Amino acid sequence: MKLLQTLLAVSFLIASITLEAQVSQDAKMKNFVDALMKTMTLDEKIGQLNLPGAGDITTGQAGNSGIGKKISEGKVGGLFNIKSVAKIRDVQKVAVEQSRLKIPLIFGMDVIHGYQTVFPIPLALSCSWDMQKIEQSARIAATEASADGICWTFSPMVDIARDPRWGRIAEGNGEDPYLGYQIAKAMVKGYQGNDLSKNNTIMACVKHYALYGAAEAGRDYNTTDMSHLRMYNEYLPPYKGAVDAGAGSVMSSFNEVDGIPATANKFLLTDVLRRQWGFKGFVVSDYTSVNEMIDHGMGDLQTVSALALNAGLDMDMVGEGFLTTLKKSLSEGKTTQKQIDDACRLILEAKYKLGLFNDPYRYCDDKRAATEIYTDANRKAAREIAADCFVLLKNNPLPGGTGVGILPLKKSGTIGLIGPLADAKENMPGTWSVAADFSKAISVLQGLKETIGSHANLLYAKGCYLDYDSLFEQRAGMFGKSFNRDGKTTERLLQEALNVANQSDVIIAALGESAEMTGESSSRSNIEMPQAQQDLLKALLKTGKPIVLVLFTGRPLAIKWENENVPAVLNVWFGGSEAGYAISDVLFGDVNPSGKLTTTWPQNMGQVPLYYNHKNTGRPLPEGQWFQKFRSNYLDVSNDPVYPFGYGLSYTNFNYGDLKLSSTSLKGNQTLVASITITNSGKKDGKEVVQLYIRDLVGSITRPVKELKGFQKIFLKAGESKTVTFNITTNDLKFYNSELKYDWEPGDFVIMVGGNSRDVKSVKVNWVKAP
Repeated sequence: MKLLQTLLAVSFLIASITLEAQVSQDAKMKNFVDALMKTMTLDEKIGQLNLPGAGDITTGQAGNSGIGKKISEGKVGGLFNIKSVAKIRDVQKVAVEQSRLKIPLIFGMDVIHGYQTVFPIPLALSCSWDMQKIEQSARIAATEASADGICWTFSPMVDIARDPRWGRIAEGNGEDPYLGYQIAKAMVKGYQGNDLSKNNTIMACVKHYALYGAAEAGRDYNTTDMSHLRMYNEYLPPYKGAVDAGAGSVMSSFNEVDGIPATANKFLLTDVLRRQWGFKGFVVSDYTSVNEMIDHGMGDLQTVSALALNAGLDMDMVGEGFLTTLKKSLSEGKTTQKQIDDACRLILEAKYKLGLFNDPYRYCDDKRAATEIYTDANRKAAREIAADCFVLLKNNPLPGGTGVGILPLKKSGTIGLIGPLADAKENMPGTWSVAADFSKAISVLQGLKETIGSHANLLYAKGCYLDYDSLFEQRAGMFGKSFNRDGKTTERLLQEALNVANQSDVIIAALGESAEMTGESSSRSNIEMPQAQQDLLKALLKTGKPIVLVLFTGRPLAIKWENENVPAVLNVWFGGSEAGYAISDVLFGDVNPSGKLTTTWPQNMGQVPLYYNHKNTGRPLPEGQWFQKFRSNYLDVSNDPVYPFGYGLSYTNFNYGDLKLSSTSLKGNQTLVASITITNSGKKDGKEVVQLYIRDLVGSITRPVKELKGFQKIFLKAGESKTVTFNITTNDLKFYNSELKYDWEPGDFVIMVGGNSRDVKSVKVNWVKAP
C-alpha cells in the first residue's frame, strides 16, 4: 500500500512539474510574441499570413528572385515545396538578414508517406492496423525531412472516404472513424514527437478540414452535404484525433459544407475546431482555396479573403488574397485589427515552438542531410512496414494439391512475371511521393531477381499496356511515372506474355492501377481494372497455369470476376521505396501477410457507397439472403461486398473460441471485460488483427449495425493460443445524439469480436444507468 501511495505521489509530482514547466514556457512565448508584435507594422503582420510556393527559388539566387524581394519586405510568412538544406538556408538568410524585423520563415512540404525513404501510401499503412509502425513511419519521415531543411508537413490526411471513385482515398485511412482517430494520433505523434523545438521533429498539419472525403459522385473538389449528426458521429472524429494529439496546424478543405466553402466556414474553423475542441494552433488554406471561393460564388477576391479571415483562417496558401486585400478590408470595416493580430500571433507562436527564433538555421545541418536521409536502417524499416500492409485477399490450393494455398511460392522451377506493373519502379512509391528519387525505387522484377537469385528461373514479359487508350495512360502516368509506351502492338505484347506463361510453372501477374490513377484529381467513374489488363489476365488463365494476381491499387477496386476466377490475389497497394523487396518477401513466405482491409470492396460501382457501419432500413434484408421483393436490395447483385471491412487472409489459420463476457447485465460506470481465445491452428507463425465491434440495438436516433471499438494485433507461433481481452466502458457506447450531446444511452448492446467485420462471435448484454 505504501509503495502504491509513493508511486502515486511521484506521478503527481512529475505531472505537476511538467504542467508548471509548460505554463512557464507558454508565458515566455507570450511575452516574446507580445514584444515582437508591438514592433510590427500592419503590412508586416499581414505578410506573416502569406504562404507562397517556392516558385523561382534556386540555390544562390534567393535574394535576387521575385519571391526573395517579398521576403526582404516582410511580405512572406513561409514557403512550401522548396527542398534541400542549401536552398532553404539561402532563403532563410534573406528573411533573417535582409528583412526589417528578421522574422524567420517556416518551410513546409507534402511529406505524406515518407520523405526520400517512401513508405506505403496511407491507405496501405492503415491496413497494417499497427499504430507503432505507423508512428514509426512518420517519425522516420520527420527525421529525414527535417534533416533536409523542412520543419512543417501537410500531413496527416485523415478524411473519411466511403466512395472509391474519389482518388484521394489513397491518402487517407479508410472508412472507419474509430480507426481513423487512432491513426491520426499516431501520425501526429510520429511527426511532432514530444518536443517541437528539437531539430528532428516537424509540425503536423491535419487535413483536409473538413468532410473532403464525402465529395458528391466521388469527384474531387466537389460539393459535400451531410447532416450534423453524420458529421459528428462519422466524419469529424479523425480530425479531432489529430487535434487531441497536439497537431500544430490544420488545413482547410476545398469543398463546401452547409453551403459555405470550408475555407470560410466559421462553424468549422471557429465553433468546432477552436471552441469545442480547444485547438490552439493555426489554420492554413489549401492551395488557392481562398481564391477558389470566387468560383464557388462567394464574391470577389477582397470579399472572399475577408470571409476567410473572419471565419478563422490564419494563413493563405499561394493565392495572396490576404496580402493584397486585407489592408483595404480593414480600412473599410470588413475585418478587424484583432482578427489580423490573432492570425499573426498564431503563426509567430508556431515558429517559436519550432525553435526558429532561437536558431533560424536549426534545420539546415549539412551533416544531418548527408547521414540521416535514405539510410539503410530507414530502408529496412520501409521494407518491413510495407510487407505488413499487404492484404492477402484469396489463396486457393493448387488443383490436385495438398489443400495448401498456392502462396507462398517456392524458389524453384520457372516463374513467369507478367504485367505492365512488373517493371515499373517509378510507380512503386505511389501518389504524393514528391521528395522521392524514383530511379532508386525497387520494382517487382528487381525484387524477385535479387530474392530468387540462382534458385529459380525468372522470365518476364510486359503483356499489355496499362490501358488500350494511350491518352488515358498519359493521364495515369504523370509526375515522372510514365510507362514509356514503346509502340509494340497489343498482339505482340500478348504473344510475348503467352510465350513466358507456357514456359512457366507459375505465373505472377502484376496488374492493377498506376500510382497516379489515384491521388488528387484522379477520380474514376469505373473502378474496375483497365480492360487491357482484364483481357491479358483472361488469356493467362486459359493457359491452365496457376496464377497469382499481385494487385496494385490506391483504392478499393471492383474485382468480383477476378476474385471468382483467379486462384490467388495479393493486394500490395503501392508499397513505397522498397516495394519490390517487400512483395518478394511475402510471395515467397519470408513474411506471412497480416494486412486487413480498412475499406469495403464492392462487387460493382453501382453498390457505392458501401461501408460496414451502415444503418438499417425499415425493411432490411435478412442476413445472408437475396432477393426479396419490397426489401432493401438490388435486382442484379446481392448487398454483400466482395471483401468486407477488416478482411485479410494469412498463410496460417486463426481459430476463434467462444466470446466470454464478465457480465451480461451491467450498471452505470462498470467495466465489461470481453475475452476470446485465438489459436493459430496452421503450420506457420503469423499475426492476426482481433477486432471488437459493438451494436447499440435501441437508441434515441438510429444507430449503425456495428461499430469498431477496439482492436489488437497479436503474434502467434504455429499451434499457439492466446486469450485476447478488451475492457469496455460506457465511453465506448457514447455517440452524438439529436442535440449533438455526446453521451451513452441505456439498453441492449451486442458485443462482437472477430477477424473481420463480417465473421464475428457475438453476445448480447444489457447496460443500464446507475440510479
